[in-house]
Amino acid sequence: MLVTLPRRAPARAAAEAVVELAPWIERRLADVASARAQVAARGDAIPYLGATLRLVPEPGRTRVHRRGDHLLVPSGDSGAVQRWLRRAARDEITPRAHRAAAALGADVARVTIRDQRSRWGSCSAGGSLSFSWRLVLAPEDVLDYVVWHEACHLRAMDHSPRFWALVAEHCPGYEAPRRWLREHGATLRLAA
Repeated sequence: MLVTLPRRAPARAAAEAVVELAPWIERRLADVASARAQVAARGDAIPYLGATLRLVPEPGRTRVHRRGDHLLVPSGDSGAVQRWLRRAARDEITPRAHRAAAALGADVARVTIRDQRSRWGSCSAGGSLSFSWRLVLAPEDVLDYVVWHEACHLRAMDHSPRFWALVAEHCPGYEAPRRWLREHGATLRLAA
């Protein structure tokens, strides 16, 4: 376990922090273990916008191809599925972000899909929206909530009551997908 302290903090503060935060640390470790177990339990399948896609390795295949609920994948190319999901995320998220911005009377400077690990999305002061490709592993209403959340930042660059009123106006019932993301977000990854 790594404990990071402010520069001037005494070394004993680390031990004190670990003792004080032990219940929280234990909960977080249990959450991580649970998320890993859920991902492992998927076996040869991945979630995709509320559906389940079965991975079907094919020798000689060079690219991933979706056929119904099957993803035909190259044998031995562990990064192929992630590359396909990144492209799918771009194709799913970009038009949604532009439609949301238009509904808000705002302009999007750029939409990027990244391998963000600490945020599902972000909005820059210049109007660029960035999203994690992992959102396509979530149910569709969760992806839509994150898109609306970030698009609403084009009008309110904070989490003020005005911001949340915009989210509620354009994404009614946003509380449920927001809660789902808090509870299940750690499972939005591919097996290690």
